[in-house]
Amino acid sequence: MWVLAAKLFPFRQHIKHVQLIPSRSVSALAHLRLICSDSELEESSVNNEHNDEIKCSFSYLNTREVVEKLYSLRKEPKIALSFFEQLKRSGFSHNLCTYAAIVRILCCCGWQKKLESMLLELVRKKTDANFEATDLIEALCGEGSTLLTRLSDAMIKAYVSVGMYDEVIDILFQTNRRGFVWSIFSCNYFMNQLVECGKVDMALAVYQHLKRLGLSLNEYTYVIVIKALCKKGSMQEAVEVFLEMEKAGVTPNAFAYSTCIEGLCMNGMLDLGYELLLKWEEADIPLSAFAYTVVIRGFCDQNKLEKAECVLLHMEKQGVVPDVYAYSALISGYCKFGKINKALLLHHEMTSKGIKTNCGVLSVILKGLCQKGMASAAIKQFLEFKDMGFFLNKVCYDVIVDSLCKLGEVEKAMILFKEMKDRQIVPDVVNYTTMICGYCLQGKLGDALDLFKEMKEMGHKPDIITYNVLAGAFAQYGAVQKLFDLLNYMERHGLEPNFVTHNMIIEGLCMGGRVEEAEAFLDGLKGKCLENYSAMINGYCKTGHTKEAFQLFMRLSNQGVLVKKSSCNKLLTNLLILRDNNNALKLFKTMITLNAEPSKSMYAKLIGALCQAEEMEQAQLVFDVLVDNGLTPHLVTYTMMIHGYCKMNCLREARNVFNDMKQRGITPDVVTYTVLFDAHSKIHLKGSSSSPDALQCKEDVVDASVFWNEMKEMGIRPDVISYTVLIAKLCNTQNLEDGITVFNEISDRGLEPDTVTYTALLCGYLAKGDLDRAIALVDEMSVKGIQGDDYTKSSLERGIEKARILQYRH
Repeated sequence: MWVLAAKLFPFRQHIKHVQLIPSRSVSALAHLRLICSDSELEESSVNNEHNDEIKCSFSYLNTREVVEKLYSLRKEPKIALSFFEQLKRSGFSHNLCTYAAIVRILCCCGWQKKLESMLLELVRKKTDANFEATDLIEALCGEGSTLLTRLSDAMIKAYVSVGMYDEVIDILFQTNRRGFVWSIFSCNYFMNQLVECGKVDMALAVYQHLKRLGLSLNEYTYVIVIKALCKKGSMQEAVEVFLEMEKAGVTPNAFAYSTCIEGLCMNGMLDLGYELLLKWEEADIPLSAFAYTVVIRGFCDQNKLEKAECVLLHMEKQGVVPDVYAYSALISGYCKFGKINKALLLHHEMTSKGIKTNCGVLSVILKGLCQKGMASAAIKQFLEFKDMGFFLNKVCYDVIVDSLCKLGEVEKAMILFKEMKDRQIVPDVVNYTTMICGYCLQGKLGDALDLFKEMKEMGHKPDIITYNVLAGAFAQYGAVQKLFDLLNYMERHGLEPNFVTHNMIIEGLCMGGRVEEAEAFLDGLKGKCLENYSAMINGYCKTGHTKEAFQLFMRLSNQGVLVKKSSCNKLLTNLLILRDNNNALKLFKTMITLNAEPSKSMYAKLIGALCQAEEMEQAQLVFDVLVDNGLTPHLVTYTMMIHGYCKMNCLREARNVFNDMKQRGITPDVVTYTVLFDAHSKIHLKGSSSSPDALQCKEDVVDASVFWNEMKEMGIRPDVISYTVLIAKLCNTQNLEDGITVFNEISDRGLEPDTVTYTALLCGYLAKGDLDRAIALVDEMSVKGIQGDDYTKSSLERGIEKARILQYRH
């Protein structure tokens, strides 16, 4: 035993394991025994009143005496560790010999956590040791496999915890050269950590090395390798490892199957992953809830929410109880795609089944409500969650504090902020920044600065976002001196203002009515970037300086520079609001010329404005560019084009757009059909303005009823506007009784006729000279609180006058 002594000391002859410790050393040890209870020893604490005496006693010890003393305490690890630590505190310089002695004791008694902590100190260089932690392996290599296994386990964790993976590889080869092989548990731990931090190739290299060594791999080893290959996208190799696992006689566990399914789902093979899950079900292979969860999450990511819900129901039928993660995946999917009510119902179902919710699920629901612009509903839901006794973390609080601030209810937000602290939920930088932003939105700069000061006093270091919020507010509200003080403070604390900081200042100055100061600030910026020019255009647009924004845009574009697409979008919107379609088209064409693809929303806005202005030639040009660039127009864009042509009575062109829409697989809605039905109902009144060859044959004349019938065949139910158009058509074609039938059908369907609907029927009565029923209809409108418009009143007046003339003639 204690072969280490021979290896470490050339003066081994001076060490006799049974010799007495020198009296001064015994004195030190005696003090140690007196002052350390068992619990105190566990924490390596020493009574302060003896410190000076002990320091004096320990100062006489040398390496040989410390090693001998530790050897004598090998069966009393608590006292040995306290002795070792007290030596360190007293100024004794431990070396490889003394560390090897204490490490041997910790390994022998199985104190793995203490060992890991000690090695971590060495790895982080927090001691004055003049050797590397890995030297301990060399020093203790002859102490037996059990000790080396425990030492290597602890050392691997120490190095991995600080990301020193190359050193772990060195340890692997170092131990191999000594004829010692790691435990499979250490290998699995190391490989898994490599995979988790993205060092997949290194993990696979370790796996190949272990196979060459002939190490007996277990199911977790194979699962880690499968996970690594899946993460790399090497699905074929992952399947081969799966088969290799079975050939080695290692039975795959549920996690192995789940990992394989997850890999397929992660690599764009969701349908194959689900198919494999179903086949494994048929083969009675045990599958965990996680396998179903990854499939649910995959379908949710693809907005296939009905399929995801089917998987959830299916797993229950298979006897696999959905856990909070399975429900959470589907709830997150519903929230992501705006189906908040379904998310809430599913959450209620989950909690009703006794499945405990968590902060992650609750925060997703609250964020989902806010993203839909339902801030008030989010606040109400938060209070309901609180009343139900659910724990709400700082993320949940931050969502609601932010919502209250944006609603202008900063005082209520502060109440919640204080409540969070009262509940021992320590606010972080994000929480403080949210509150600071709330005060800034209301112009309460003093309160914002007070909170900023409190944040720093609480030990939170403001980040660039915090500074940007304050910078923007100072600029907006004219606190110029405070703004420059803030910028100087940032620089003094090593935080360089970035382009976002400058953008916040530029837009803030503009919002505060200081456009000229914003221009001067931009001009004075050193190394100004494209983002800064975008901010200037945003500032112009927000303050109604559209002309200046367009001039800056054109000046930059003439130099071949294009600002951010979002800024182009803002400028386009402003130009269209001003009905400056010419410059809007110029902006659009400039983007195309500079190879910047406008967004679909930009196409839609421009097409809508041109259609409204009856500039259909230009609208068609923009529409064609949209299609030529491989984009599929939205339903709304198609409908605007159809409506534009119908307004100009170009029905052939409208139908061409309609047919193109259906060929692209876009289903028309009730608005599209109503537009076409209305236009074709009036063709006998206005004729057609289509191109010269538009009405060359009878086949080109389409009856309006074709669109009405097609709409019904598609299962699209008419709305009040559709019914109104139909009533007007029937009344105009002398089919008043049919018009009355349709009017009654509206009420039968639970819809409410509006002023236009009543006016259409009223005109029908008056055209027939049926003044009594016309007046009765007006009375009905009055009873229902429906106010007639000027057209209703003028139509009634004309009808009464006409009736009087007819009565006078008779």
